[in-house]
Amino acid sequence: MAEVVAGGFEHVRLVRHGEAGHVVEVVLDRPDALNALSQAFAAELRDAFVAIAANPVVRAVVLSSSQDRAFCVGADLKERNGFTDAQLRGQRVVYRAMARAFLDVPVPVVAAVAGYALGGGLELALLCDLLVADTTAVLGLPEVSVGVVPGLGGTQLLSRRIGLGRASDLILTARRLTAAEADGMGLLSRLAEAGQARTVALDVATTIAGHSPVGVRNAKRAVRLGFDTDLASGLEIEDGAWRATAFSADRAEGVAAFNEKRRPVWPGTP
Repeated sequence: MAEVVAGGFEHVRLVRHGEAGHVVEVVLDRPDALNALSQAFAAELRDAFVAIAANPVVRAVVLSSSQDRAFCVGADLKERNGFTDAQLRGQRVVYRAMARAFLDVPVPVVAAVAGYALGGGLELALLCDLLVADTTAVLGLPEVSVGVVPGLGGTQLLSRRIGLGRASDLILTARRLTAAEADGMGLLSRLAEAGQARTVALDVATTIAGHSPVGVRNAKRAVRLGFDTDLASGLEIEDGAWRATAFSADRAEGVAAFNEKRRPVWPGTP
């Protein structure tokens, strides 16, 4: 069951999936511009993800597009064409707040990419925890070819996914990747058949939402915080996540359900 959630947005649709609404789909819906990110569009995405982060019912998020041709082609360069320096600085504040809102969501976010995911479009996907793409996807960071650099985390997030050398190659040459090439580099979490990115992403999100909410949130936090630190510090972060989960009501329910051979009914509280 899917239910459209009224959010007061022009270019973003929120759709709840399942009877409990534990999975929320954020649909990029500016088809006339191939989901190019205008300042207003970015502000809507910021507000949508801030609201999702504050909603304790949500256990997983899918970021998708309303069209198959493009996930998102990046920043709206037509809008920027007449910008003054002051306007560009103002837009930068909105863009950074949007990126921060993605990263601050405490539950897993799954990108469902079909068609073009270029520049800021690929960066939106990189801001997600998992990246599902189908065989129609074309991915790249072409910013240096138009006189800018990736500015939604691309220079940092891409290297963390595929390594410094490969990320430097893609960013500095501005070349595009097919989905198969991206998968071979380890950029994708899963490669889907044509037309199946959204279906696979929703399946992944539904699976995640069926697990312990406390465990999933703490596991995401440990993975994110531990990635950029040394092993000893990372293990301390993991221990904190383990303790926060092991003494929760979710752990008690999980053990009881296993022994009683039934599906757990998660309390979802520490």
